[in-house]
Amino acid sequence: MSQVLAMLENVDRRRKSADREISPTTRSSLGQFMTPAPLARFMASLFRSLSGEIKLLDPGAGIGTLTSAFVEYAVRQIRKPSIEVHAYEIDATMRHHLKATLEECDGFCRQLGADFQWQIHAEDFIEAGVQSLLYEHSLFGERLHRFSHCIMNPPYRKIKSDSSTRLQLQQIGIETSNLYTGFLAIAVHLLEPGGELVAIVPRSFCNGVYFRPFRTFFLSQMSLRHIHVFETRDQAFRDNDVLQENVIIYATKDKTRSSVVITSSADTELDAMTCREVDYDEVVMPDDSERMINIAVSYADSFVSAQLGVFTTTLEELGVTVSTGPVVDFRLRDDLRQNPESDTFPLIYPTHLRQNSVSWPKLNGPKPNAIAASRRSLPWLMPNAWYVLLKRFSAKEEKRRIVASVYDPNQVPGNRVGFENHLNVLHMQGGGLPPDLARGLAIYLNSTLVDLHFRQFSGHTQVNANDLRKLRYPDIATLTRWGRSFDDQFPDQQAIDALLKAEISAMNTLYHASDPVEIQQKIEEALSILTELGMPKAQRNERSALTLLALLALKPGDVWENASAPLIGITPIMDFIRDAYARAYAPNTRETFRRQTMHQFVQAGIAIMNPDDPGRAVNSPKCVYQISPEVLKLVRSFRRGDWHTNLTRHLKEHGSLAERYAHAREMSKVPLKIDGREFTLSPGAHSELIAAIINEFGPRFAPGAEVLYVGDTGAKTIHFDATKFGALGLQFDVHGKFPDVVLYHREMNWLYLIEAVTSHGPVDSKRHAELADLFAGATAGLVFVTAFPDRRIMARYLSDISWETEVWVADAPEHLIHFNGENFIGPH
Repeated sequence: MSQVLAMLENVDRRRKSADREISPTTRSSLGQFMTPAPLARFMASLFRSLSGEIKLLDPGAGIGTLTSAFVEYAVRQIRKPSIEVHAYEIDATMRHHLKATLEECDGFCRQLGADFQWQIHAEDFIEAGVQSLLYEHSLFGERLHRFSHCIMNPPYRKIKSDSSTRLQLQQIGIETSNLYTGFLAIAVHLLEPGGELVAIVPRSFCNGVYFRPFRTFFLSQMSLRHIHVFETRDQAFRDNDVLQENVIIYATKDKTRSSVVITSSADTELDAMTCREVDYDEVVMPDDSERMINIAVSYADSFVSAQLGVFTTTLEELGVTVSTGPVVDFRLRDDLRQNPESDTFPLIYPTHLRQNSVSWPKLNGPKPNAIAASRRSLPWLMPNAWYVLLKRFSAKEEKRRIVASVYDPNQVPGNRVGFENHLNVLHMQGGGLPPDLARGLAIYLNSTLVDLHFRQFSGHTQVNANDLRKLRYPDIATLTRWGRSFDDQFPDQQAIDALLKAEISAMNTLYHASDPVEIQQKIEEALSILTELGMPKAQRNERSALTLLALLALKPGDVWENASAPLIGITPIMDFIRDAYARAYAPNTRETFRRQTMHQFVQAGIAIMNPDDPGRAVNSPKCVYQISPEVLKLVRSFRRGDWHTNLTRHLKEHGSLAERYAHAREMSKVPLKIDGREFTLSPGAHSELIAAIINEFGPRFAPGAEVLYVGDTGAKTIHFDATKFGALGLQFDVHGKFPDVVLYHREMNWLYLIEAVTSHGPVDSKRHAELADLFAGATAGLVFVTAFPDRRIMARYLSDISWETEVWVADAPEHLIHFNGENFIGPH
């Protein structure tokens, strides 16, 4: 399968190259962000039916990453498939790369005896799709070209209500406010019955009033089969710094409604993936007129819904209304005042909300504090009474989505008040709320349970008024009782969550023993410990936090003082996490736990490997781990008054792992001297091979050669001589497709392009062509070299190495292997 890997690696290099060629302005105007290779492969793997003639649609194809992943998957699943691809792309730069990708897919299929046909459509997919659908239903319409499969990463961009795109979609009965749902809708129309669709799209379509018409259409035509969620919103398209909550969906065009697989991952590598299968009715509830798509990633998420289900009262039944703040400041700009004056009323912005109350005024702050009483402003002001205020938008770094504050009229002067439009206001028919009800509503909305619910079912960081209307609340007597019990001081988080737990327990005889709030709190506490111990960022995640809890045998309701130290292996750790914390990780993630969490825990002294038999191998099925005595003693003091004292003493004696790693990296870096200047390479076999190329290969086979470039796995570029490259007619981005080392032999006028291979990446035919193209403008001849640390590793790649290249092996430095060509060494 080396041909497969070469094709996909070439496509990914092409993606990164196209990313550099397209300006941020163009990318933003297109609303298109290209799919990383690991995600593309995962998306392709979701297709289940690949028999017969495959007709694939790839709208907004970009450079063809998704199509190439689909082709690679199809040829592995069935013998000699017949694939016909229709790729839509309007950007000329993208189409240039797309053509190269499809030509490569064509050659790849021919080698394997598969039939591959392709066509690039240089036109707007929505416009072309709408016209095709309208023409099919016209008097003279022909039979529409239908597709068996569709794979897509559509553009994300809002559609203005008066835009031609919006009007075109309305012609075929599609009402939507974003390009991506327009693409999805047309693709659904173009799929044949039983056709399959896989797409990576924003999660925002799953709920909300704006996407309700689209959801109604989509779910009437398609059956959801698989939904993949990313735990953080900066991962799916991190190369482009995109903050977007994305999901991958797999759906079939039929009426079968059986079950849905829900998976999640922390990043695009998909190493530690959770997985659960649920009934279709849990995802799309039959009696839900909103047709919301509910994604409960873990079993703990389903507990959230079950517990909040005891509350059934709507805001309308409480007599409460939620509205956005009436004051739109730019429309009343002439009435805004920085500081209060005699003829003004208070003006409340989100910046005035602090610790569940209102702190006003904020003099000399960035926002006005008052609004003048005028004929223009008075209609937008409200009586100065009790309200509940919530920010409509939350920043990415904020821990909570929903933060409710009580507006107390006794703390703000005047008989009227203005609430700015970035706030949601809970009121009664434009007037105030009873004080106890206001406090009770704020208590409920600030609970961890409500916040977890909102994060689970909302695909955005906004808190919309409609989201608050759809939420169910305790009855008015309960809310009033809660508010009355805390009339002096607003309760802290622990008190709020305890109040809800007691209420739900009393109301629900089936109250689940696994409390989702306790689960979340315990995970956050474990994360806090890992952070304070100085663990690197890669181990400050939920997987590592849960692993620590398993090593300590601590369940959600346990106190830290009861931590213990069982001997436990990787599979039992994952079983403990599933049973105690309702997170079911896929079995194939065992190595991720071992390599990306336990390895670092052992290095940090957090855990000990095989304390009962230190000679046991790490890959032994009997391999076990145990929390170290020092860390066990330390964590038992967490949440006690002496925690910070104990932590300081521990760090002083042992240091943080981040410090140890930094020291170890510095100590194990590979030294390198170039033209009398000293450099260090990141530790590892790859860097040792690079040093050997310069110190051993150069003097033997390029005596007197100048080092023009050295790359490094850690710092990327260690040495780059732009002046000498310029003199040779070369100017380029050094972070592109460069070889690991470039030497220049001035006497022979040769450039040595050398790849250091320890695990992948020899100069095969594709890489040869790529390097030749990259250095095409050079006035010097090109010599292509692959360097290996030893002959054992070289043997793995012999069939891949391109003709007319040289191979050098570090453990036999005096010898050079020549692969054909008219000259032993030199340009060809």
